[in-house]
Amino acid sequence: MASAVERTDDLVREYLIYRGFTSTLKHLDSEIKADKEKGFRVDKIIDQLQQLIQSYDLTGLKEYWAYLDRRLFSRLEDVYRPTVNKLRTSLYRFYLIHTVQMKNTEKTQEFFLKQVLELQAQPEWRDWFALPFIPAPEQNPSFSPYFSRQWADTFLVSLHNFLSVLFQSSPQPVLLSFDSEVQRIKTVQEENEELRQMVRSSLFSSSVGLVSYACYSEKKTDSDPDAQTEALPDQTDSTNQTRVCEVGGASVEQPFIKLSQEEYGEHHSSIMHCRVDCSGRRVASLDVDGVVKVWAFNPIMQTKATIMSKSPLLSLEWAAKPDRLLLLGSGVGTVKLYDTEAKKSLYEMSIDDVHPRILSLACSPSGTSFVCAAAAQAAHSGVVMEGDARVSAPVSGQLLLWDTKTVKQQLQFALEPGPVAINCTAFNHNGNLLVTGAADGMIRLFDMQRYESALSWKAHDGEVYSVEFSYDENTVFSIGEDGKFVQWNIHRCGVKQSEYSLSQDAVGPFVLSGYSGYKQVQVPRGRLFAFDSEGQHVLTCSSSGGVIYRLNKADAGLESVLSLGGHKAPVVTVDWCSAMDCGTCLTASMDGKIKLSTLLAQKP
Repeated sequence: MASAVERTDDLVREYLIYRGFTSTLKHLDSEIKADKEKGFRVDKIIDQLQQLIQSYDLTGLKEYWAYLDRRLFSRLEDVYRPTVNKLRTSLYRFYLIHTVQMKNTEKTQEFFLKQVLELQAQPEWRDWFALPFIPAPEQNPSFSPYFSRQWADTFLVSLHNFLSVLFQSSPQPVLLSFDSEVQRIKTVQEENEELRQMVRSSLFSSSVGLVSYACYSEKKTDSDPDAQTEALPDQTDSTNQTRVCEVGGASVEQPFIKLSQEEYGEHHSSIMHCRVDCSGRRVASLDVDGVVKVWAFNPIMQTKATIMSKSPLLSLEWAAKPDRLLLLGSGVGTVKLYDTEAKKSLYEMSIDDVHPRILSLACSPSGTSFVCAAAAQAAHSGVVMEGDARVSAPVSGQLLLWDTKTVKQQLQFALEPGPVAINCTAFNHNGNLLVTGAADGMIRLFDMQRYESALSWKAHDGEVYSVEFSYDENTVFSIGEDGKFVQWNIHRCGVKQSEYSLSQDAVGPFVLSGYSGYKQVQVPRGRLFAFDSEGQHVLTCSSSGGVIYRLNKADAGLESVLSLGGHKAPVVTVDWCSAMDCGTCLTASMDGKIKLSTLLAQKP
């Protein structure tokens, strides 16, 4: 409808110029410029609402919404009135949250003073009158969802869709309808002309092919009277097959919509780890130079802390309780506990001099303890030159349990058949189970109530790079050096439930080509895959961005549903934080860039 309005405006302008009505033309241009309906362009209407919010113009916001209500929404049937009311409530909350995020307490209080008579009788606003008096509302369970970028994006998309459908279904003036019909006729004529050209080309190609085939058959028959004529390809079958594919492709509904993608570019070397904290409010990222960045992405992307370490850092993990604490594992046998809000190191724990490389850290969801995987020195580091020899024998290592309160080691786990470097660790939801992947290709499952190994099995040819529990925690998934993505049943002693093949882009080692034939190779260190909130989709690495797959049965394979893209260098680690109907995907690459993609889940 917006394009039809613009074309009609141009036609009216041409008519006024033709008739010489210059004064009327000036009035028309002036009124178009002040048009509150923005020519029925939804994006312009939403931009106007956002401008009023950003300028704290509450009066203008109310007047503009009242105009839309009077001009557009009042024409709707009564069944749509609750939807309009919900959108208005969300719009007011959007304004309120903006005032709180910008720390403009004066505007926050002004909102309630001006709106108290209208809102105090509405039950959905009863708890909101306490908002100005809560010290940190973004951490309050009642209000924290509204401070997320996902909620804001969901509201704007909902409003956009509602207005789009409203304009498309609104009755049009005769002139607009005539313009639309003219455009439809033009479109049909253009399509008919394209079809004519395609038919002519097809007939010409078929004729040439038949003539060539006839000549060939004639020559062959002359030279060999007994030779049989070859059958022409069945054009009908291939056409039908293509049609089926097209219909099948169109029928697959995309489970996610990519709402936005932003870039965090404060790192200057390849990323090793990138993790969102438990609350989904902060991100910690570590590069190969040992620089850690702690940053927030809501409402704006902003660096909160930068950690520079004299010794090389190899691993990081967010503490579960409290979630402001960050664990940093070094290459010299120490683990540092860092307070991201106070921006200071609380203390440093000496783990093991014989096994100085802290390859993996995992915090228990149920307490203050954490698991630390320490390994002996290896012949290669996280980043090597192409052509360097890989270590054939598994590196020695230890798996230890520490407590952050007492700052003491609680115990050392037995690793059978011998001490080996543990590359990756993960707890289940309550901390009762711990799964590990090692350099010897073994997966070991530990009972954290008895502090002993419950199961172990050979999982991969080569090292295990990444391991995670499934959504229902009846299986574990792993990615190994052999390029396989495997699902294991933990109730049947590691029975393989499904197996998928992945390209080297998703598994590593990751290669970044430079000038004069220089190639940088990075061994996987961070998380190579992450699940959505329902465990039905998995995010993996690729050469140009994250790729989301739908998990099917083993015989059906992985089904790619969305490519996030955005990267110019190989992605080496990923993370996926889900909240409400939206999710935030993090993809980090070898050029130091981190992409933050916000997704909207489409519920069936």
